[in-house]
Amino acid sequence: MDVEWLRKVCLSLPHTTEQIQWGDDLLFKVHGKMFAITPLEPAPICLSFKCSDEAFAELTERPNIIPAPYLARAKWVAMEKHDAIARAELTELLRASYKLVLAKLAKKLREPVGETNRKAMKTSSKGRGPKKRNMRKKTEGSRKTKQ
Repeated sequence: MDVEWLRKVCLSLPHTTEQIQWGDDLLFKVHGKMFAITPLEPAPICLSFKCSDEAFAELTERPNIIPAPYLARAKWVAMEKHDAIARAELTELLRASYKLVLAKLAKKLREPVGETNRKAMKTSSKGRGPKKRNMRKKTEGSRKTKQ
């Protein structure tokens, strides 16, 4: 795993952005929420990402994979070596991380852009007029008269 390969995988996911933060860490985010972190300078950890509860338990039992410092309570793992996980498996884990973070976002952010536009067009094309209020007819007995 190298940074260019990681960028290619992460940036292929919809609405993903990258940002350098905390000095020399490259973060990959979806709608402003991070799902993977890698340092750009040599460091004890080469990649951190979010995972499911089951994956967290399984991965942290492997050599060179530890609970991510500061993020372990949110089920993030950290790789201590670039080859701790094979590329094919790591690709799937990064996609899963992205999906876990995306699932926690507001519903309007989770929908694909085309889907949102299609729903808006459906609603506007129905030709509905203003909503009619349920008006009761006033009867002679229900009116208050001045005395």
